[in-house]
Amino acid sequence: MALIADKVDQFIRYLEVEKNASVHTVINYREDLSQFAAFLDAPAKDGAAQPRLGDIDHFMIRRFLVSLQDKKYAKRTVARKLASLRSFFRFLIREGLLASDPMAGVSSPKLNKPLPKFLDVNEMTRLVEAPEQGDPGCLRDRAILEILYSGGIRVGELVSLNRDAVDLIGEVIKVRGKGKKERLVPVGGKAAQALSAYLAGSPAENKAVFLNRFGKRLTARSVERMVEKYRRQAGIDKRVSPHALRHSFATHMLDAGANLRVVQELLGHKNLSTTQIYTHVTAEKMKKVYEKAHPRA
Repeated sequence: MALIADKVDQFIRYLEVEKNASVHTVINYREDLSQFAAFLDAPAKDGAAQPRLGDIDHFMIRRFLVSLQDKKYAKRTVARKLASLRSFFRFLIREGLLASDPMAGVSSPKLNKPLPKFLDVNEMTRLVEAPEQGDPGCLRDRAILEILYSGGIRVGELVSLNRDAVDLIGEVIKVRGKGKKERLVPVGGKAAQALSAYLAGSPAENKAVFLNRFGKRLTARSVERMVEKYRRQAGIDKRVSPHALRHSFATHMLDAGANLRVVQELLGHKNLSTTQIYTHVTAEKMKKVYEKAHPRA
């Protein structure tokens, strides 16, 4: 296993330095590959020979797959772990450390792609207007909800936002997305007003935009709890996460006739196919309207 572990470390350094992968991505790869290395090492504890890198074949991969299924891992988790292995072995082949790909012939489990959950315009309005005036955190919370919906940004992008990335005059913010890629995101007038009102009463010397009550940078988990709090206050009877505001942004933009590629750029999607899932949402919505309205539907 030592040899395999060494190559895992080498691959992780490649992800961090050359691919500029996010911390979250690196953690997932390390966890998945370490689990596979531990699986290969298990027979050695019973006296069997420890497999070397060149010994790994598709039969071992399939046994690993069976072990994941026996442990009742979700299909999506299994697919992610297999994707990690694919990237790892492709890296080893490119580096000349492996002659053939043991993943050849190994297929990932078929995944059902659920449509993104989103709020309608009325629900979204109730949510962003839920923070009550007079509450000490009202200005901050209103700004957070407005920015999440107005810009369609990820919660990680929101909490990592710095003051020097905010242009209130131009009504635009610069966010750092997946792969540490930066993009400019416009914010609407109401979001800009809410952000301006919050920043006016926030310590200017702090680098971070959104702070907790201790003056430290807000965490993604805190934003999740805050969104849940206002969901209840707004009387919205469905699960709402910060990511649901991003889904709502994209769906409402396309419903209003926005160009798909423009929405792709705003969301920071690398591939257009990722953005196209929202066209399925709008198509489903149109179908329901049709079935309800047409006398012979």
